[in-house]
Amino acid sequence: MKQTYIIHEHHPRLLLFFAGWGADETPFKRYRPANSDFMVCYDYRTLDFDSSGLNEYKEVNVIGWSMGVWAASQVVPQLSFPLTSSIAINGTPYPIDEHLGIPPAVFRGTLDGLTGASLHKFLRRMCKDGAAFKAFLEITPRRPLEELHDELAEIEKMYHTLLPATFHWGKAIVGSNDRIIPPANQLQAWEALGTPVEQTEEAHYQEEIFRRYLQELWINN
Repeated sequence: MKQTYIIHEHHPRLLLFFAGWGADETPFKRYRPANSDFMVCYDYRTLDFDSSGLNEYKEVNVIGWSMGVWAASQVVPQLSFPLTSSIAINGTPYPIDEHLGIPPAVFRGTLDGLTGASLHKFLRRMCKDGAAFKAFLEITPRRPLEELHDELAEIEKMYHTLLPATFHWGKAIVGSNDRIIPPANQLQAWEALGTPVEQTEEAHYQEEIFRRYLQELWINN
């Protein structure tokens, strides 16, 4: 796993963000949570996490998005830090599941058919509309296609070999226009876990989501 500080000014609190598959820090560099350090985690070819330095924080807030919800669900229970809040956005702890995540045939089809063209279509489906997609292309992650294929393959392998996640999320956000992880499956997953859910009209990736949860939420907190 890669871990990149966007803000590292030794504030007493940390916003720890687990991004989705294929991500890097590029789409999230613009956000500035007030009075907080800000770390972006991505590249789940392994779930190895460097926790050195986390003990300096008095407060750690965890946000997971998409496949990052699964990654955080696996990683956070193994860490020792003062967890204050946790929010899952458009993802579940069960990313490859017929009823609780991405249907296995869809996941396998994405992995087996991954090309530059199919990735372009995937990114388009993440976004609300053509204008949002055009804006996203200006800040799209800069990682080789081979890496993304390997990451997806390793996620599949780990998901089927690791023990079920035990992390209890404080809140889940489910966008009704998510075309990556079926919203009905997300709702079933969170209902089964007893996690409070806020339903929105947003797509899988929508800039407003990240502005709200990676920046605006922390202005008065």
